[in-house]
Amino acid sequence: MSAKRADAVSVPARRLAVVATVRASAPETPLALTRRARRINRELADLYPDAHIELDFTTPLELSVATVLSAQCTDKRVNEVTPAVFRRYRDAAAYAGADRDELEALIKPTGFFRNKTTSLIKLGQALVENFDGEVPRTLAELVTLPGFGRKTANVVLGNAFDVPGLTVDTHFGRLVRRWGWTTETDPVKVEAAVATLIPKKEWTIFSHRTIWHGRRMCHSRKPACGVCPIARLCPSFGEGPTDPEAAAKLVKTEAQMVAT
Repeated sequence: MSAKRADAVSVPARRLAVVATVRASAPETPLALTRRARRINRELADLYPDAHIELDFTTPLELSVATVLSAQCTDKRVNEVTPAVFRRYRDAAAYAGADRDELEALIKPTGFFRNKTTSLIKLGQALVENFDGEVPRTLAELVTLPGFGRKTANVVLGNAFDVPGLTVDTHFGRLVRRWGWTTETDPVKVEAAVATLIPKKEWTIFSHRTIWHGRRMCHSRKPACGVCPIARLCPSFGEGPTDPEAAAKLVKTEAQMVAT
């Protein structure tokens, strides 16, 4: 936990109530929205200086496989499963020719293992047939792969190839709507809206910061509003407990994140 995050948990309720007041007397201009969005990004950078993708991988193919397996599954569980998978299947051809029963058995703990097995075998076949066994480096090519949508493609682009991309998962979408950046629910439209607010070079790291905040503090049912360092910038302040003591109990520590 960063020093700033630790300090945030002890912010007095009286002070927090003042800084968190939402000034909604007039509609927010596009310029004001952009400035607020970038301020939130800076605050998140201070709060989560070590934010990063939480899937373990060493190659673009490994990240592609891990991201496919992460659908409806925790990163922790995926990271428990992938070492054996990566040892058994070292290249695209290995996935293309995989024995279905063997692959299903290896990835079963991630859930939806039959569908995921189909995706991984077809992914290997597509890479071998269309890309010489290598994971392509463009969004247009990545989204043609089995098991890939824009979210998966942006994960691979940003983290395997250092090409900026916004990862619109459930946490990301929830937070940017709470922050009043967009009312869209379609991931493509959410991505387009956020892309106009955050500098392109920041897209990948901003995605990590936002997802970390969603997992650790800005929860779906009970966000820890009373200790949130960006509460003063959030029009949804009050959706969760505003009392600092009650809110502090909702914050997940790094130790808790590792354990879950």
